[in-house]
Amino acid sequence: MRQLFFGVLFVSMIIAGPALAAEADAVIGEWYTKDSKALVQVYKQGDVYNGKIVWLKDPKNEDGSAKLDTHNPDETQRSQPIIGLNIINGFSYKGGNKWADGTIYDPDNGKTYKCKMNLNDDGTLKVRGFIGVALLGRTQVWTRK
Repeated sequence: MRQLFFGVLFVSMIIAGPALAAEADAVIGEWYTKDSKALVQVYKQGDVYNGKIVWLKDPKNEDGSAKLDTHNPDETQRSQPIIGLNIINGFSYKGGNKWADGTIYDPDNGKTYKCKMNLNDDGTLKVRGFIGVALLGRTQVWTRK
C-alpha cells in the first residue's frame, strides 16, 4: 500500500511539474507600463523573475541626450541609460498567478520598493509597489505587448 501511495505521488509530480512551470513562466514577456510610457521585458534568471526597460515613449531629454538614471542613490550608477535598466528583481512564483518577494525600482525618484505581481484573468499584470506592507503602496496595471 505504501509503495502504491509513493508511486501515485511520484506520477502526480511528473505530470503536474511541467504545468506548474508553464504557469510560473506566464509572466515572461514584454509589458507596457501605465500609459504605455515604457516597455518592460520580464525574463527568468535561474529560479527568479526580473525585468528591464527595453523601450521608452520619450527616450531622450529636451537637449536630445538619452535619459539616464539620474536619481539613482548610487552616484556611480547615475550615468547608466534608462533603456536596459533592470527595474524589477528577485520575484518568485507563489502559485495562483502570483509572484512576490521581489522589488521594483522607480527611476523617476531613485527609490526601490517591495513589490508583488498578479496576472489577471484578462491577461493584464497588476504590479503593486509598497513600503513595509502592501496596504501602503501604489498599483499599476501593465498590458502585454
